[in-house]
This record gives sequence, structure tokens and C-alpha cells, in this order.
Amino acid sequence: MRPPEFWNIRDGREGAPVIRTLLRPVSAIYAWAGRRRRKRTEPLDPGIPVICVGNATVGGTGKTPVAIYLLRSLRRLGVNAHVLTRGYGGQIKGPVPVNPRHTSEDVGDEPLLLARSGPVWVSAARDEGAKAAVSEGADALIMDDGHQNPQIRKTLSLLVVDGEVGFGNGCVVPAGPLREPLADALERTDAVILMKPSPEFDIDPHLAGQLADQIVIPAFLAPRSKPPGGRLYAFAGIGRPQKFFDQLRRLGADIVEQIPFADHHKFTDAEIESLFARAADYDAALITTEKDHVRLPSGYRRGIQTLPVEVRFEDELTLRRLLHPVIEKATSR
Repeated sequence: MRPPEFWNIRDGREGAPVIRTLLRPVSAIYAWAGRRRRKRTEPLDPGIPVICVGNATVGGTGKTPVAIYLLRSLRRLGVNAHVLTRGYGGQIKGPVPVNPRHTSEDVGDEPLLLARSGPVWVSAARDEGAKAAVSEGADALIMDDGHQNPQIRKTLSLLVVDGEVGFGNGCVVPAGPLREPLADALERTDAVILMKPSPEFDIDPHLAGQLADQIVIPAFLAPRSKPPGGRLYAFAGIGRPQKFFDQLRRLGADIVEQIPFADHHKFTDAEIESLFARAADYDAALITTEKDHVRLPSGYRRGIQTLPVEVRFEDELTLRRLLHPVIEKATSR
């Protein structure tokens, strides 16, 4: 399902104040349960440094490109870094290393993208996944989407925040998009990766105020190549599909139509055939995100283009300073 629109609206009637008020008791229970779990869980110390790449809200913020950057950077420096993820949307509970035979049905879409850059472990129980990675020689772990998970002791916690929507209306699920109260999330954060739609984007003063006491590293997603020429029919099933459509247009792509799907949507043959038919009506080619592409039925992938992207940091020096103790610990074992 797609998140309700009122989650990202702070004020006015469009923010659904009545619905939000009615849902607050449920939000309070959700927040209490999370706090209780974190308080009662004794985290595993895997004996190697753990970098957590997480977020405070439901939906996509750009965690996967950040995790890919960290994985590639550490491995270039001689650190045998492995990624640990729960494999959202996949059937395998693990712990299991991702291999070329796996599909998104097996392990989810994000592990397949991450595995292009290094070893990836899928494990519903993160502590068991950490033990498995260490047994296979991991020097460091990159914990994908684990900010609220208390099973492993973290060395460095990076919170990825969408610079456009921030923390939405500031309420906890289901009254808003937060997975936990914002103060709780920020208390366990070492630095915020603030993902902007473009380098020129001006951050909302309200969001800037919420992050005033944090180390903030602005970043954005940059294309690794130009978008294809000609007419394009775009579709995406990510946290915020509009981000993908807007980026294509900023790059000068000729988008004739755009179709959003729910995050991690499992595409059927019938849906893809329908998209091909609609694109043909416009004499256009289909384009989607890399994350969506790995979820497509295999027989259709060759005929659908993607826009590969990578994260760029506006203050990479600060990030490297944060990573330095992690690298030292990993290479001194």
C-alpha cells in the first residue's frame, strides 16, 4: 500500500487533524512497544565494527545507495565488509549469503542490488546473520535498515533522511510516517545523511531546526549515465516514485506518462504487458528504477531501460572522518 498523503502534511485540513488525533492512541502503543523491545534486548557484540544505515520513517529515503557507497569504499580500502539485511519482500529467512541464482522472490530487491558490490547476507534474525558473516571472514558489517533493530551493537549509526518530506507530520505510525518518536531516533544517531533531490535544493527551515543538534551531511543521487533519448514511459514502485519521475525530467528526459506503484510492488506478467502496450500507444520506451528492474519478470527485463544512480556527498570529508575509527578497528584485527 502507498502511505496516506496526510502523513507528510503538518498543518491545515489536508493534514487530516481529526484522523491523526483518533490514531494517536495506537501510535502511542506502537512507540511504547518499540521502546520496550529495545530496552529488553541485549545486543550482540559481533567483535567487528558495525555501521548501521537506517531511517526514522516508513518508506524509502535513499538507504540502499548509501549502503552501496559504504560497501564499495570499505572494500577498496582492503576491509572485507559485508552487508547485513533482512531481505524485505523475500521468502528466505536466512541467514544466507546472496548469490547470482537468487531472485527478488527469494531475498527481496535491495539485496540483489547490494550484492553487485560485495558480499550480502539476508537474515530475519540480524544477530544470527552477523555471526554467519563473521564466520565467513567479515571485517566489518554494514547493517541495512536497522536503526530500530536492537539485536546488534552498532559502532556508527547513520540516519538517512529525505530532504523533501523530512519526518512528515512528526507523528508515529499509524498517525504519521515515523517508526518511533523522533527524539528517540535522533538520540541514537551519530550523523544524518540528508538526501536532497538536487544539489540546489533548499532545505525547509522546520526540518533544519529538527536537525540543528546533529552532524548533517547533505547528499543527492546523481545519474551514472544520461537518460535514454526519445519518448519515455516511466513507472516505479519505490518509496516515493515521484522522486524518480522528477529526476528524469530535471535531466531533460521526454516523459510522456508516469505510473506510480506501491513500494516493493511485485510486478505480474499482465501488468508489464499492459505497460508495454501503453508505451506503444505513445511510441515510447519503458524506463524504471534499478530497484524495480530486478523485480520484473525475467523475460521482460531486456526490453525495459533503467536510470542507474549513485550517491554523492556534499561533505564527503566529514563522512570519511566518521568512518576512520571504523576502518582502523576493522584493519587492526
